[in-house]
Amino acid sequence: MTKLRVGLLFGGRSGEHEVSINSARAIAKALSAEQNTSKYEILPFYIQKDGRTLAGEAPQKVLGSGIPLLESQESSSGGHLISNPQTQTLNQWQSPSQVAEVDVWFPILHGPNGEDGTIQGLLTLMQVPFVGSGVLGSAMGMDKIAMKMAFEQAGLPQVKYKAITRGQVWSNPCVFPKLCDEIEATLGYPAFVKPANLGSSVGIAKVRSRPELEAALDNAASYDRRIIVEAGVVAREVECAVLGNDQPQASVVGEITYDSDFYDYETKYTDGKADLLIPARIPDAITRQIQDMSLQAFAAVDAAGLARVDFFYVEATQEVLINEINTLPGFTATSMYPQLWAHSGVPFPELVDRLIQLAVERHSPN
Repeated sequence: MTKLRVGLLFGGRSGEHEVSINSARAIAKALSAEQNTSKYEILPFYIQKDGRTLAGEAPQKVLGSGIPLLESQESSSGGHLISNPQTQTLNQWQSPSQVAEVDVWFPILHGPNGEDGTIQGLLTLMQVPFVGSGVLGSAMGMDKIAMKMAFEQAGLPQVKYKAITRGQVWSNPCVFPKLCDEIEATLGYPAFVKPANLGSSVGIAKVRSRPELEAALDNAASYDRRIIVEAGVVAREVECAVLGNDQPQASVVGEITYDSDFYDYETKYTDGKADLLIPARIPDAITRQIQDMSLQAFAAVDAAGLARVDFFYVEATQEVLINEINTLPGFTATSMYPQLWAHSGVPFPELVDRLIQLAVERHSPN
């Protein structure tokens, strides 16, 4: 049987570079599992923090060590440069034979330029199957404002929010106080200030006062030109995983518990900082509601392949509010997505196999 050559694309220029490496290592291990080793051949491609893409021995070295490769280490690592954004030309792929060998791409790039539709556009132009959502689903899954608008259109309940631009924050000093007045009047405290296009809780702040709000808006504006402010809610945080294309399935529901003030970057990616309870100890009716809403959210943003959908469960009122959808969730040892499917009867190696088959199926002309 001819092996399918999987282009494992990882690293990237975002602040989630290390998360991407850890996810790629787990996927590579799954592809090397006994049930998959006869099906797939791994062709790793590593995007350095400066945006240059390497093939050859360098990606293998990063997968083995889990340590990012510095620009100065490239020549000694056996890396072969296949893409260099510094050339500023359209023809950036300097070794088309390396890229042409790929039968299906598995992009595991988190954050901007990875799960926001940009790399998906490039892979679409290559006319090669790839795991995950296309340009539209990825872009809407990344931009929290567009996502909220899609949820609203689909009739999914969510917390109150306000969309803001960097220009409103860094504009005339007379305008900014009025903006803060409006946020306080419509959302109140506590509230969460978030860059619209960053993942893994990067740049997010919980604010309880006017000084904290002003500082958080200024900080968020340094990350992104689009900012979202959401009303805080006292609720349990639960998540559901989705797998499939036109007829997706929802996993069991899991709950995240933590001692920190909110589920920030450090809490997400530090062992012992958060506990995952699977299945969540919630009523069966609430579980079914969350699963149904997850599938609705998946369709609302035109997602494909995989997604993790996050919710707030307000126990006092039995309300379920959708928080966000992540169309390229993490695959690290602590990531909720693979754990949810493992508890649903789909072990990690099988999950990776199914994702690749879904990619091939979605891009089939038939």
